[in-house]
Amino acid sequence: MSQPARQQAQREQAAARVMARADELAAISETPGALTRVYLSPQHLQANQLVAQWMRQAGMAVWQDSVGNICGRYEGELEGAPAILLGSHLDTVRNAGRYDGMLGVLTAIEVVQALHQQGRRLAKAIEIVGFCDEEGTRFGITLLGSRGLTGTWPASWLAQTDGEGISVSEAMTQAGLDPAQISLAARRQAEIAAYLELHIEQGPCLEQAGLALGVVEAINGARRLNCCFTGEAGHAGTVPMSHRKDALAAAAEWMMQVETMTREHGENLVATVGTLRCAPGAVNVIPGEVSLSLDIRGPHNEPLDALLNALLAQAQAIAARRHMQFRADEFYRIAATPCDSGLQAVLRDAVQTVQGRSLTLPSGAGHDAIAIAERWPVGMLFVRCEGGISHHPAESVTVDDVALGIAAYAAAIGALGESRRGTN
Repeated sequence: MSQPARQQAQREQAAARVMARADELAAISETPGALTRVYLSPQHLQANQLVAQWMRQAGMAVWQDSVGNICGRYEGELEGAPAILLGSHLDTVRNAGRYDGMLGVLTAIEVVQALHQQGRRLAKAIEIVGFCDEEGTRFGITLLGSRGLTGTWPASWLAQTDGEGISVSEAMTQAGLDPAQISLAARRQAEIAAYLELHIEQGPCLEQAGLALGVVEAINGARRLNCCFTGEAGHAGTVPMSHRKDALAAAAEWMMQVETMTREHGENLVATVGTLRCAPGAVNVIPGEVSLSLDIRGPHNEPLDALLNALLAQAQAIAARRHMQFRADEFYRIAATPCDSGLQAVLRDAVQTVQGRSLTLPSGAGHDAIAIAERWPVGMLFVRCEGGISHHPAESVTVDDVALGIAAYAAAIGALGESRRGTN
């Protein structure tokens, strides 16, 4: 068998192993017949132990840190070398799919497994982390595991309770963790050179482009607002059309503008009106007040804010022309998280090598990379998922796509790991 054929066979075997292991992890669930695994549940701790077993088989030293992340290290040529950090999360939403998060951990283990089988060490060490809680399903706290690594756990988190009234502090104690030792999970800046995360796309762009892999330019920032048009309620039969101050008509006009203007702005921006409430809400009364939400997202902060300002100005203009009032209150804001340009370039080269061309795209969903980027450069590799479906049992990837993902991931890690300089 030729060398390329041998490598292809090894990738296919690795991909098949990833798929089988994803099935094994999916069987560890608190709900029969559906995948649900939340922070510090017995199922989470069981999943950690299974992943730890696979890490050890790949030649890694393994430990569970003080917040519940499962971690493994494959030493570099020189002991104590800075590490390329790989991974994703092992927790899920309720009734989840089996690849969101888990695929990133399992493919990372395969990259290390291949190095271990070759007896090969890189200039940099490789570490893998299975983050304990990215989704926030149990306590409503997202990025809990990754903020353990960055040392940005607010003290108030310990008092947060789940649906049964159990606090984070109590859950940690029940799981054998010491809430007083949370700070021990934090890593020093010099210990980590860069973070790479492989993840399903959770959207349809790669599928529409006919590509298995893509490189993430940024994780979308978001703004969420509660908006309100206030006109004048009136009798549906007696108020002439020329005299009406119909708040719903104003809201409808603006909603069409939200769609049109967002498309015109481009820049991978998206905007959604997700809720709508009319008052007084009677079939024979002209709506006097309409409350609606606006969710706007994009990979770069300046275009995102420019579109938001334009949309709000348009709403004010519509209200003024219709002799009514408009107000908007922002209740949520998160900045866009750009991926490191150097890491993007390394990932693009790797993707082009294995699939002929590379597509750059934003991530519309949040990831642990958001927290990690506050301290270290981050890069993300997306793998196509069928129909763009995620957070759902129908979540699906193919063995062939996973094999390509492992190949590109390994190439990028090899390039970074052999560099004796920093990543920037």
